[in-house]
Amino acid sequence: MVRAQTSHPLDPLTAAEISVAVATVRAAGATPEVRDGMRFIEVDLVEPEKQVVALADAYFFPPFQPSLLPRTKGGPVIPTKLPPRKARLVVYNKKSNETSTWIVELREVHATTRGGHHRGKVISSTVVPDVQPPMDAVEYAECEAVVKDFPPFREAMKKRGIEDMDLVMVDPWCAGYHSEADAPSRRLAKPLIFCRTESDCPMENGYARPVEGIHVLVDMQNMVVLEFEDRKLVPLPPADPLRNYTSGETQGGVDRSDVKPLQIIQPEGPSFRVNGHFIEWQKWNFRIGFTPREGLVIHSVAYIDGSRGRRPVAHRLSFVEMVVPYGDPNDPHYRKNAFDAGEDGLGKNSHSLKKGCDCLGYIKYFDAHFTNFYGGVETIENCVCLHEEDHGILWKHQDWRTGLAEVRRSRRLTVSFICTVANYEYGFFWHFYQDGKIEAEVKLTGILSLGALQPGETRKYGTTIAPGLYAPVHQHFFVARMDMAVDCKPGEAFNQVVEVNVKVEKPGDNNVHNNAFYAEEKLLKSEMEAMRDCDPLSARHWIVRNTRTVNRTGHLTGYKLVPGSNCLPLAGSEAKFLRRAAFLKHNLWVTPYARDEMHPGGEFPNQNPRVGEGLATWVKQNRSLEEADIVLWYVFGVTHIPRLEDWPVMPVERIGFMLMPHGFFNCSPAVDVPPNQSDLDDKENGLPAKPIQNGLIAKL
Repeated sequence: MVRAQTSHPLDPLTAAEISVAVATVRAAGATPEVRDGMRFIEVDLVEPEKQVVALADAYFFPPFQPSLLPRTKGGPVIPTKLPPRKARLVVYNKKSNETSTWIVELREVHATTRGGHHRGKVISSTVVPDVQPPMDAVEYAECEAVVKDFPPFREAMKKRGIEDMDLVMVDPWCAGYHSEADAPSRRLAKPLIFCRTESDCPMENGYARPVEGIHVLVDMQNMVVLEFEDRKLVPLPPADPLRNYTSGETQGGVDRSDVKPLQIIQPEGPSFRVNGHFIEWQKWNFRIGFTPREGLVIHSVAYIDGSRGRRPVAHRLSFVEMVVPYGDPNDPHYRKNAFDAGEDGLGKNSHSLKKGCDCLGYIKYFDAHFTNFYGGVETIENCVCLHEEDHGILWKHQDWRTGLAEVRRSRRLTVSFICTVANYEYGFFWHFYQDGKIEAEVKLTGILSLGALQPGETRKYGTTIAPGLYAPVHQHFFVARMDMAVDCKPGEAFNQVVEVNVKVEKPGDNNVHNNAFYAEEKLLKSEMEAMRDCDPLSARHWIVRNTRTVNRTGHLTGYKLVPGSNCLPLAGSEAKFLRRAAFLKHNLWVTPYARDEMHPGGEFPNQNPRVGEGLATWVKQNRSLEEADIVLWYVFGVTHIPRLEDWPVMPVERIGFMLMPHGFFNCSPAVDVPPNQSDLDDKENGLPAKPIQNGLIAKL
């Protein structure tokens, strides 16, 4: 008999599992001093081998899919239980300034642990030399307090007319790596300073008054100011009357009054089905995961294709890193190049959508659990949002001879989360469509990171947005890691990548009318060949194909990556941030799957002195890609030249890319989408479109 399993091997760690993992590691500390110095940066699931996932999906968890496992003579041998789940912990010792990683086997976990009792086993512990792990919110708060209590800092602020420290905002930024002075032998932060005008207004936009000319270096291990210098007295920008964005405090002090309610109803409920973290919708199915670093993770993406059954598309999809380099060479802006995933954690900085959700309709929320700095468990309620959206026309055709028309509306399933890193907000979205497409989208909003100007000063490296206030030019880069599995069962490695460029035919016998163009394909045979950039002039895209599965025309089945708008770093080759972010030098990288290759800039980019660690080093092995378990690393970004219209809060800017079926299906999978019955009834009766009315938001 197969024993019932409570957690799927890919489910995020529960609060109880995190508690057990922390208690196990703390108990394993060699001395009381070691245990007392432990600070817990991350506790994350050790994702099992793909064969274990296949076994779980085949025999232990609905919808039970035995076809995932290869056929064997005499039938499969089914174990009575799955291997125990494991947790991986990143631990920083505040007393020794030492970073270590731990693997803990979670043998037995109950909803609560009594009297310190736990059932975990340490599998391994490794000290990682010459690194600094991500910073924690507790450290940021302590750093702010230390700087505001530092007498020379208070004196410098007094010179600028500020004596009330409650007005002061200290944003600790990781030091990056610019010279040996930033080496990871010390845990460092170089804060940016801002100042509000009203201490009794918690929602005032304090980023409207940057404090420049003050240099502060903080030892984050011992929480002391190492360096302080009041280098230049730059006057605080005057209070901008347009600085605030809260309701009733915007320009003119009056909000619009002509916006009518817009609400969505689904009287029969949603079209998706949820079983734990397993999602089914419109022939798609996948699992939702979540990590402290990446945030949302999409696992085991597959499409149910009629008689062909369950067809895998991808094993794992996530955003693994982002970098925000600024283009102003002046201090302090030249050192603003945040690695928001690797230095802070996208998941750990995510929102509870209880406090404001941009989704409409019938919503399913998922909570997320994390460890805090001291090993306690914190829960972000309603962290991930799952809902359906109307998306306009899916397809339409009207026969001009008969006047008959067919039209279908598009619906998409959206999975998303939003995080705040200092002044910026980032929304990360995965959209699934009825025609087999998957769209990855990032929405950028929040508040600009500003600089102060001397009276009469202007800078060509930014946009003046108010008297004494300017916004430096900068870029935002995101890295999507896509462990593809096009028509591949777990354990199979039958994918390859083809680059497609559209070419203009040369004039001659084959092009007598000079109108000919065609798509030219090139197989990317190895990692060094597969370092590629976008080229909109040739409509460049890339297809991941299965080398052993064909469609009805005899061609290999595939999914293609279609770029959206994109860019490359606008920095010289010797730019300091590119030491740690060599992966930004190309838009596409392709590697064969390797279990430990997860972070394109290495696991610990904070103060990392090593040049090109991570993706740029892995590909030097030049491994074959002709038939492999393919991983795509797509780097996409936007160059932000700030506008006055981006102030005081930046309207959403969207960037992303599309994964589209290319010969994967034998015809359009959207052809069987039924018409919208209410639209047909209205058209038949000559009625106007029905208004959208009465909404329902539900936590299932």
